[in-house]
Amino acid sequence: MTERPRTPNVPSQPSLDGLEDKWVRAWEDGGVHRFDRTRPRGEVYSIDTPPPTVSGSLHVGHVFSFTHTDTVARFQRMRGRAVFYPMGWDDNGLPTERRVQNHFGVRCDPALPYDPDFEPPADPDPRRQVPVSRRNFIELCERLTAVDEKAFEEMWRRVGLSVDWSLLYTTIGDVSRTASQRAFLRNLARGEAYVAEAPTLWDVTFRTAVAQAELEDREQPGAFHRLRFHADDRPVYVETTRPELLPACVALVAHPDDERYRELVGTTARTPLFGVEVPVVAHRLADPDKGSGIAMICTFGDVTDVTWWRELDLPTRAVIGWDGRLAAAPPPGVPAGPYGELAGKTVFSARERVVELLRESGDLDGEPRRITRPVKFYEKGGKPLEIVTTRQWYIRNGGRDVAVRAELLARGRELEWHPGYMRGRYENWVEGLNGDWLISRQRFFGVPIPVWYPLDATGAPRYDEPITPPEDALPVDPSSDVPPGYTEEHRGEPGGFTGDPDVMDTWATSSLTPQIAGGWERDPDLFGRVFPYDLRPQAHDIIRTWLFSTVVRSHLEHGALPWAAAALSGWILDPDRKKMSKSKGNVVTPIDLLREYGSDAVRYWAASGRPGADTAFDTGQIKVGRRLAIKILNASRFVLGLGEVAAVGAAAVPAVTEPLDRAMLATLSGVVQDATEAFEGYDYTRALERTERFFWEFCDDYLELVKARAYGDGPDALSARAALQTALSVLLRLFAPVLPFVTEEVWSWWRQGSVHTASWPAAAELPPGGDPSVLAATGEALRQVRRAKSEARASMRADVARAVVRGAQAARIAGPDLAAAGRIADLALEDAPADLTVEVTLAASAP
Repeated sequence: MTERPRTPNVPSQPSLDGLEDKWVRAWEDGGVHRFDRTRPRGEVYSIDTPPPTVSGSLHVGHVFSFTHTDTVARFQRMRGRAVFYPMGWDDNGLPTERRVQNHFGVRCDPALPYDPDFEPPADPDPRRQVPVSRRNFIELCERLTAVDEKAFEEMWRRVGLSVDWSLLYTTIGDVSRTASQRAFLRNLARGEAYVAEAPTLWDVTFRTAVAQAELEDREQPGAFHRLRFHADDRPVYVETTRPELLPACVALVAHPDDERYRELVGTTARTPLFGVEVPVVAHRLADPDKGSGIAMICTFGDVTDVTWWRELDLPTRAVIGWDGRLAAAPPPGVPAGPYGELAGKTVFSARERVVELLRESGDLDGEPRRITRPVKFYEKGGKPLEIVTTRQWYIRNGGRDVAVRAELLARGRELEWHPGYMRGRYENWVEGLNGDWLISRQRFFGVPIPVWYPLDATGAPRYDEPITPPEDALPVDPSSDVPPGYTEEHRGEPGGFTGDPDVMDTWATSSLTPQIAGGWERDPDLFGRVFPYDLRPQAHDIIRTWLFSTVVRSHLEHGALPWAAAALSGWILDPDRKKMSKSKGNVVTPIDLLREYGSDAVRYWAASGRPGADTAFDTGQIKVGRRLAIKILNASRFVLGLGEVAAVGAAAVPAVTEPLDRAMLATLSGVVQDATEAFEGYDYTRALERTERFFWEFCDDYLELVKARAYGDGPDALSARAALQTALSVLLRLFAPVLPFVTEEVWSWWRQGSVHTASWPAAAELPPGGDPSVLAATGEALRQVRRAKSEARASMRADVARAVVRGAQAARIAGPDLAAAGRIADLALEDAPADLTVEVTLAASAP
């Protein structure tokens, strides 16, 4: 809707200082950003907002990507949509646990009893953490996240995010736990969730399983060791980077077409040091060109070992435990004597000792050959991952089911991607999956797996007969709640039950943000108005985790995409072009930037980063944004300082009659069309660039050209003032999604209501028939006059005796306005088939 004008009330010295505090309070008190849930689905624009991880402080990368989303939300609100724009806090999971451990100097020990009077150390020492019960630990997690979440909210408000804070949720709250557990139980009932004991990627520091989506390769120093195996009287040389896994060796493998080893396939060889007979087998994944062309299969050194073990039906000899140390006892079939040299050692120490023993036995052929190689790490971990056999919960995601994979690829093609090339990253991830989604974690602060297991007569769990709660009992915690048909006295007793001790992966909850925020099964009316959502905004590096997992859950539960479009932001890079992240220690916190330059300036820098593109952090660009905001204040002060435009007849404003005024508005009409199309395509950067370029032309050329006329009387003066105020109204609305504070401030000087609930400008608001070339030609002529004065070292206020404008555009020059702005006494316009040129003769008295 168009807001009613009022008599301008322009401050004598407008300033950016204090605008954030002023307007944040006004927006909240006025409910400017509140979602109107009475509107039908067709009038709603819903956003599945990323819940930032609450583990310390926000950094400029958060401000960067969330500003992108906010520009879209503000644009859609001005287009007349009821914008559903919630905020959530991702407060469960490992990052929170690590922060609590370091902040309070504690660690969780589930074996300890709850201490209702426990208080953390007054002077915590992260290196000597105090053990506490699981319940005490969770209470500390809740205490610290409450503090962090308050700080996050204050920061987001200062940034100017137009979220509806009444829709706030947390990923550990009752609503989220209920939704997560309900979705899991339905996955289980449909056969999409299952429990299995299998080789698992394992972080030895945090002692938890890790999913494929959470891996990253890091270059690490290593060495190839050439080991001598024995096949009758023939030595067989194997090159490996992990000699410490010799006691876990279960076979040697060569490619079926490798002539060097064809006679060995089907026979056995003895391992060095331990003398264990292992079969020699053939498999297509063996690489004849790698090392000696024959490899040892150990349980388990890497994911290829797992594939060989599974497909060749090999035995298991596990040696590495959950703590990353070699087991105290040797695996079956391995002599205890040599193994005793390794028992209890870390992987590194065991490797060194094995190499020493191999040298002594003569089974090390030459010295290790130093290399650098990619090693898999948990993205939040500090030590290489191991593979250990554990019992875990999985959700089918197409990793082992070709049909499901095809369905998820089809979902990716249904989704509207911005930028479009990002779809390739999604497809590459889906096509590269090698297993189902592992969702259980051996941690503490998370959504519990809502399952118990009956115990047999010996007290052993029957994992194939899980006990589940009814949905109306959710949320539950199996560590403290009792399953149907049992009492607490049955816990841990033969014939009784035991609760599943694990929690869900944080992505298993975050993948349900559309359902959690939208009231799935809790508020059907709301859910029907917002789901499927219009937009999922996020960073491109979590396509494989958050975006993909959300598609999986929605596909399984609703048979549909969770949103119509996805808008991807890039990373923020430091001066060395490296991604900013807390783990790298190269982040910049935004609060000082916001205080020094103002929120609009920081938002300007963020919106200047193109969709999907990585962007360098640049205070220079922030300074440009501040200059722009100041210029908006000053230009608006001039325009509105001309006074209220009186009505002419029945018209709301006087007619815009002068060619230059109509040309400016015609040019602005094109800007409105371009900016609108850009925002509709989620290209906030192009919308900002187009608007800003016109604004500076408007200030530098048009304002100077019409200034003298605007101060005058008569229809030509009224035309100038009407054009100026019309343009200002449009420009403020075009800038509003990116610069919400300064535009709201100026809007309040002469309009009722908020600029953010005003209608987005339309070309139809501007009078038709103007010729943009009139403004372009007159502006160029004025620039040449100024250049001539500058080259003559004369003041811009110097008088010009005569100016001759020649060129094909000369006839389009707004002569009186050019003469007034250039202080030209005698202006001649000469048509000529050439580019526009101006010949300037300064007055004799010109300084």
